[in-house]
Amino acid sequence: MTAGMSGSDEKAPDEDRDLRRYSSPACMLDEFDPAAAPLPLTLPATDPAQEWQEVRLWRKAKRAALIERRLAIPDADRAVYGKAITEALLRVLPSQPGTLIGFYWPFKGEYDPRPLARLLHARGMRLALPVVVQKAAPVIFREWRPGIAMTSGVWNIPVPAAGDPVAPSVLLVPVVGFDRQNYRLGYGGGYYDRTLAAAGANRPQAIGVGFERSRIPTIHPQPHDIPMDQVVTERALT
Repeated sequence: MTAGMSGSDEKAPDEDRDLRRYSSPACMLDEFDPAAAPLPLTLPATDPAQEWQEVRLWRKAKRAALIERRLAIPDADRAVYGKAITEALLRVLPSQPGTLIGFYWPFKGEYDPRPLARLLHARGMRLALPVVVQKAAPVIFREWRPGIAMTSGVWNIPVPAAGDPVAPSVLLVPVVGFDRQNYRLGYGGGYYDRTLAAAGANRPQAIGVGFERSRIPTIHPQPHDIPMDQVVTERALT
């Protein structure tokens, strides 16, 4: 059995379930503490090990605050923002049939890319979802299409139940936060950074996806952080 996976194959889950119950398997692998006190934006100069510990604490607090802010978006606004993001993504994504695009299963109020994925599939694109096979390692991607058998992965996240690993040429990557340099604040597992780093010269184009309220001045990038090639929100393409 694949590490991080559980249970037998089952039918594709109801895509209308509450989005707050799901997480991208490449993301939700560290806990966050909503009560954590935020640290100052400017961190004191220290030795590298101590500085990284301070950045981790700062990110943990900022992550919790940004998720709370995202969950507070009213439903009507969320629908408008989602439509704008979908339209922006359609402008920047490749249009050639057969292109393999990696997307994510939405979690805690993230932009929901599933309607977009179904539209892209109808236009002849291939789609894939990330699957965690080992903690603290790059993820693999398995091809997805509407109606494919799904199973529960890490944190009961729906993932394709079977399939050989594939290599998307473009990734849609959810952001908890992002900064002016397109560095991404995720859920703390570092899985997208590892995946992009491991791809080397074959690195896919990485498009961060989030809401404008997730924009922050800086994530305090570290040597292991890899910026997105672009970030799409309801207002801007950076």
